[in-house]
Amino acid sequence: MRSLTCTWLIAAAVLVTACGPTKEAAKAADTTAVTPPPPPRAVVTVLYLWPKDTAKFEKYYPTHLKIVGDHQQEIGFTKAELTKFASSLQGTKAEFYRQAELYFPSLDAAKAGIATAGFKAVGDDFKNFVAPDGLIAMIGEETGAASDTPCPALASVIYGTPTSAAAFEEYYPKHLKLVSSEQAAVGFVRADLTKFISNLDGTPPAVYRQAELCFSSMESLMTGVGSAAFGRIGNDFGNFVTGGLRGLIGVQQ
Repeated sequence: MRSLTCTWLIAAAVLVTACGPTKEAAKAADTTAVTPPPPPRAVVTVLYLWPKDTAKFEKYYPTHLKIVGDHQQEIGFTKAELTKFASSLQGTKAEFYRQAELYFPSLDAAKAGIATAGFKAVGDDFKNFVAPDGLIAMIGEETGAASDTPCPALASVIYGTPTSAAAFEEYYPKHLKLVSSEQAAVGFVRADLTKFISNLDGTPPAVYRQAELCFSSMESLMTGVGSAAFGRIGNDFGNFVTGGLRGLIGVQQ
């Protein structure tokens, strides 16, 4: 009987070893199974006011963009998107002339990039084609799903600072749900949401948020913004916008 008991215990031990993970293996499995989500992408946004001489601006701008491109690796941005605004959503002159957006993998990466000599070289070049008060430069984080779907034409809504950020943020998901429900009717192919953290000099951001709806062409954009569905989206602004907004139409170049 003693021999039989010993034999059974040995067999059971072998079975547990073969079929069940050790404590160390289980711990390792638990560690590798939990993968933290990637941080939200960060965006450095430059909004250019209308220059006194647009021809002079456009003549120099390629030189500036070459400086930006030459320092991309050092600065660390992964993508640049350049927009030239055509008009306001109402068809009047756009308040801003152009926009440049540099995308970074994270806010830490953006802060590191801003601190580089390469980024300083980009900033030092502004004086060659922009008036001292001719631009707004901010850093922010994407608050929606990141997308690299092409964006040939876009409708941009730039929100001013609300009287109550908490009230804005409480209602905003409802507005976004409405926007999403109208996507097919409006015809946009991508939505970018940015919440600005500060101006590049560390002061409070000049604007609060930006939402961009991307379209496959300017023709589809004009059809979309003229639709009843887009009107329903616009009618919802009164429920949460207290700091004003600018609605713009642009093309990416």
